[in-house]
Amino acid sequence: MTKRSRTIWTFVVTSVALFMAQLDNLVVTTALPVIRKDLHASLSSLEWTVNAYTLTFAVLLLTGASLGERFGRRRMLVVGLVVFTAGSAAAALAPSVEWLVAFRAVQGAGAAIVTPLTLTLLSAAVPVERRGMALGIWGAVAGLAIATGPVVGGAVVQGWSWQTIFWLNVPLGLLLIPIARLRVVESYGPSTRLDLPGVALASTGLFGIVFGLVRANSLGWGSPYIIASLSLGAVFLAQFVVWELHRAPEPMLPMRLFRSRGFSATNAGSVLMFFGMFGSIFLLAQFLQTVQHYSPLSAGLRTLPWTGMPIVVSPLAGLLADRIGGKPVVFVGLVLQATGLAWLAAVSSPTVPYSHLVPAFVVSGIGMAMFFAPVATMVLGTVDRSEEGIASGATNALRELGGVFGVAVLASVFSAHGGYTSGQAFVDGLRPAVAVGAAGVALAALAIALVPRRIRQIAVEPYVDEPQVATRVAA
Repeated sequence: MTKRSRTIWTFVVTSVALFMAQLDNLVVTTALPVIRKDLHASLSSLEWTVNAYTLTFAVLLLTGASLGERFGRRRMLVVGLVVFTAGSAAAALAPSVEWLVAFRAVQGAGAAIVTPLTLTLLSAAVPVERRGMALGIWGAVAGLAIATGPVVGGAVVQGWSWQTIFWLNVPLGLLLIPIARLRVVESYGPSTRLDLPGVALASTGLFGIVFGLVRANSLGWGSPYIIASLSLGAVFLAQFVVWELHRAPEPMLPMRLFRSRGFSATNAGSVLMFFGMFGSIFLLAQFLQTVQHYSPLSAGLRTLPWTGMPIVVSPLAGLLADRIGGKPVVFVGLVLQATGLAWLAAVSSPTVPYSHLVPAFVVSGIGMAMFFAPVATMVLGTVDRSEEGIASGATNALRELGGVFGVAVLASVFSAHGGYTSGQAFVDGLRPAVAVGAAGVALAALAIALVPRRIRQIAVEPYVDEPQVATRVAA
């Protein structure tokens, strides 16, 4: 198999695997009313059909990246695909909402293994002169999958059944597993042992934080359960930092990475970007359905000028980033995204014509695409080549936490100023909430402004032949 052929196969496998994992973040949201009827689910149970995936996904991302560094990135990608595919089939066959929640958690665990490894494997396979475009498309796939989840879910439910949402993953997974095993070349990180105490501390701490965030709206931010969850999560994360700094023989997340201004500032920008984007999409999709009375599918389609823009703009933005650097492209993209959200907050009303929303959707969409394209290259360019897998896992975990926090905070702002009692009440809550989202993205732009203009040019990692793989495993 030629190097060019291996690159193409790696690109196809990682892109499809990433799309599957990211799509399931939000694809189930438009199916919730049907699931509630079919499985006689309570409102709390419906929340967990979404949150179970988000929790395990965010909590296990660092662990998935660490496993790939130790046991082989391709090998763990295959394991993640097996877990995700099995979880999808089980979710489609779930006899009750309790089983559905459990199998959604299994899906999230598989996605947490797959997601960081797709970036690391693709980075190793693509020649350096084409990496900006390739990672731009990778970013477009991630953004498109997240943003179009409600559209795909609405289309599937309207045409077939809610179970079909999960069945769609099964043939794709069964196809990708052997292709990944046979066509993707194995590679490893520098780690020779698994940091089990680090895994336990990070997973427990992140679980406490994420659990507190996703449950705060239903139980109240002042609830003892929420305060205890957030506090214990923070304590375990602090212990994780101390362990990684002073006691871990081979840290799963070297804290020295955060001494890099580029790494810290880029990740801060990513967290704030996902904070504003996820929270705003969550509310604006409901606005089109609740206030303007579009069907779930129609509402999803009407957000495509925003959410579909990455597939068009991201590859071009990746090429531009290769020429002038990623920092100015990402900065301008965040400014456009913040402008678009502020525009939507200003013009939204119960009777606003859809045509008045389209320009703001387009501006936001272009900005989102310009962010997704070069930001992966920026993160990898701030760390040593041997630590790209860990950096990828950390970045994805932080983004997921930013998205969860954005939904929780913007929903709280919405509840404090409005509600679901009427169209006007919804808009009264929507406008300040989306304005907060716009402010978060504007702060992301300021964080990116702190990134040094020059970052390391990522070198291509040599392919590892099978005899070398055997030697590495034996070691």
